[in-house]
Amino acid sequence: MKGRRPLRVLAIVRVFVRHGLDEFVRTLHLARPYLYLLYLYPPYWRRRDAAPRGVRLREALVELGPVFIKFGQALSTRPDLIPTDIADELTLLQDRVPPFSPTVSRNIVETALGQPVTELFAAFEVEPVASASVAQVHTGVLKDGSEVIIKVLRPGIEKVIERDLELLYTIAHLAEKYWSQGKRLRPVEIVEDYDKTIHDELDLIREAANASQLRTNFKDSNLLYVPRVYWDYTRRDVMVMERIHAISIRDIDAMHDAGIDMRTLAHNGVEIFFTQAFRDGFFHADMHPGNIFVYESGKYCAVDFGIMGTLSDADQRFLAEILLGFFNRDYRTIAEVHIRSGWVPRDTRVEEFEGAIRSVCEPIFAKPISEISFGRLVLRLFQVAHRFQMPVQPQLVLLQKTLLNIEGLGRRLYPQLDLWETAKPFLERWMRRQYGPRAVARGIRRELPRFLALGPEMPALAYDVLRRIKNDEIAVKTRSDNVDQLKQTLAINHRRLTATIIGCTLLSIATAVYLFGDPSNSSTRTWISGSSAILGIAIVVGGWFTGQRQPD
Repeated sequence: MKGRRPLRVLAIVRVFVRHGLDEFVRTLHLARPYLYLLYLYPPYWRRRDAAPRGVRLREALVELGPVFIKFGQALSTRPDLIPTDIADELTLLQDRVPPFSPTVSRNIVETALGQPVTELFAAFEVEPVASASVAQVHTGVLKDGSEVIIKVLRPGIEKVIERDLELLYTIAHLAEKYWSQGKRLRPVEIVEDYDKTIHDELDLIREAANASQLRTNFKDSNLLYVPRVYWDYTRRDVMVMERIHAISIRDIDAMHDAGIDMRTLAHNGVEIFFTQAFRDGFFHADMHPGNIFVYESGKYCAVDFGIMGTLSDADQRFLAEILLGFFNRDYRTIAEVHIRSGWVPRDTRVEEFEGAIRSVCEPIFAKPISEISFGRLVLRLFQVAHRFQMPVQPQLVLLQKTLLNIEGLGRRLYPQLDLWETAKPFLERWMRRQYGPRAVARGIRRELPRFLALGPEMPALAYDVLRRIKNDEIAVKTRSDNVDQLKQTLAINHRRLTATIIGCTLLSIATAVYLFGDPSNSSTRTWISGSSAILGIAIVVGGWFTGQRQPD
């Protein structure tokens, strides 16, 4: 591997120089010797570098092959770290490469599934309908008549990826060390993101699981359809899914001919994105036009689930507060949420951060609201946060990239799209559901079974703890010399424990009365059960909040 590295570097330098990308090569000490040699290379004299640097970089990556194409696509998702002109151009990379042999593809399917394709499928089209950098797709028909697509991992792609990843890491480390912009643009971090993404895409079982989860989330939805996975025919290097017949989102004329309402379609796309992110915390993070189709009914259909994003409950709450802060131009809230979430250091001065956010956002808000790019606004916020030492949050990067894709796609469908019109009411409803009385009730209903399951054990556990404290079997370690404070802390904990025991007992009684009480006297049963439950919850809550503040 290491012996071939200089030759691979030479090949890369030759391609970069031929496309007039000397400025990239000069930054790397590893490549400079090759650059000087190539000044004597005849094609160097005849090269044309009048095109913008983003265009030249994109063309060079296409020439270098599949791994570099995928890297360029990953790079395009980091406009927070690379110049805008390059990021915009790299989004145009087409993920299409020459297909590999149909015979090889057929052999991979037969080896993975353990049977000849003639026994597995009623029909198997050997010529692929699509060929990407890590896999290609065939069509087929199962024995039961179901039309399917068969996705096959490119043979030997793991070795190719590992070889070029090793080289990319070497170049990134050198760039970070010697390039004047290396510290700011963090090339090693970019390669690490790409490393994780590309390895996730090499496991088709993972992609199939992603598709199944998204399909479950949107079961019976009128907005989005996710094709079915055929698990009996799916392995790490082969995946079989339902074939869909719909209009590519790129084909605007076909959608017009089908009578699809483009305004509704655009707004539905925004709603699908926010539903995935905030209802489910699990979203399709590769929503470029090649992965989106539309039925004549106006219903979306998504494919290719290799890259998915996730958001924790905390991420969802923080993001909702930040986005609503944007809508309301409440920069103080945006700054406070960043600090409270830990996304920027806790010693950051709120006023200073708030001022930086205001200086970026106010010029943007000078435009009419319908002309403001919500995705670009979020991107500018992340760029400001990076100046305040915000560490990279991979889930936010994927979210921001997907938001840019959705907004760009929506405005291509319907140029007058006002993303704010759809997003703000959605987030306001989501926040009300999270913090209103119904949210409290949902939380109690979700946690009550686990709480009740522990109820019968609580008296015995409490007795054991109190007995061990009385017999000095539990040593309380503290660095404080303030014995009174320690006593008060123990008293508070004792009250909380007692309240929990009593509350659990009452909740257990409420459950028992409701489940096993006399059904002929339902009103009395309901009254006793409800009163016991309310009293139990009140005692637990009161016990935990009474005396909550300890003396300084």
